[in-house]
Amino acid sequence: MIDVEVLDRNIARMASATRSRGVKLRPHAKTHKVLEVAAKQLAAGAVGLTVATIGEAEVFAKDGVEDIFIAYPLWVGVRQAERLRRLAETARITVGVDSAESAIYMGTNLGADAGKIAVRVELDSGHHRSGVHPGSAVAVALAAADAGLDVTGVFTFPGHSYKPGMPRLAAGEEDAVLRQAAEALTSAGFTLLELSGGSTPTALLTGKTAATELRPGVYVFGDAQQLELERCSPEDIALTVASTVVSHHKTGPDEPGRFIIDAGSKILGSDRAPWATGYGRLLDYPAARIIALSEHHATVQWPAGAVLPERGQRLRVIPNHVCLTMNLVDEVSLVKSGTFSGTWAVAARGRNS
Repeated sequence: MIDVEVLDRNIARMASATRSRGVKLRPHAKTHKVLEVAAKQLAAGAVGLTVATIGEAEVFAKDGVEDIFIAYPLWVGVRQAERLRRLAETARITVGVDSAESAIYMGTNLGADAGKIAVRVELDSGHHRSGVHPGSAVAVALAAADAGLDVTGVFTFPGHSYKPGMPRLAAGEEDAVLRQAAEALTSAGFTLLELSGGSTPTALLTGKTAATELRPGVYVFGDAQQLELERCSPEDIALTVASTVVSHHKTGPDEPGRFIIDAGSKILGSDRAPWATGYGRLLDYPAARIIALSEHHATVQWPAGAVLPERGQRLRVIPNHVCLTMNLVDEVSLVKSGTFSGTWAVAARGRNS
């Protein structure tokens, strides 16, 4: 369920923070996958949306979003090329690329329509997932341009910011990589470059940045990871899972209290970073931890000596990684001032390709 008042506050805060730094905001819609949330972000000043897949782009473009960046190193075959062509009829479409081979393959399959698709070269700024060293950005950009694609900039994801003590260091490494690649591309004759970066742990940091736009996603809802990283507070948590205590579990008199709630991995997702203290948190009981997940069970460890909640009691659970939770449900319930006020469909749920 989504607390709409907290959601609105989160959207406004990020819009204000990026605007004050002179940086564009292009939020990552893979977090929420909801048309109504996207509309709120755009109304608050976002220049467009970021998505992870062509399928997500199709959902938001159909709803009228006119500027979409698929921030992923796509491998564009014949079928993907046709889908991109259709998208480009109604929206400005930008996609990621991180090799000469993928750029050439994309251009070949788009044929005469290659120039209708903008591309940004993905850089590795320390997360060591996809992306190239900034020294290789020119070679990829030249291959893309030779393939007929419109090279409009570079992008990176400082994913190593999702570790304790790392957000500011990751932001600094992101900044250095963007600057290095921009200088190299400018020297090679590329102009009007967008330098795209950002993550929720780094987006609210202050100070100058080489980035011209930021792409945070989780900030709209917050989650248990962001709480543990101290990148949000309990008052910033907009999405929780309403769950019910269904069973008590205690095997000995000296054991901490434990109980079972009816929200397992098929609703919370099973993500747990190595540094995380559990599989989720309880919004109203910060000392409690979810210590185990099954498909439909979550085991909660309760503070020693405290009375267990009654069977049937409802609790608000904060998922570790909210993006997974949103991809596991068809709709979300809305709450305003503590009262149910309707539902939203998770329109892009399951559009994973």
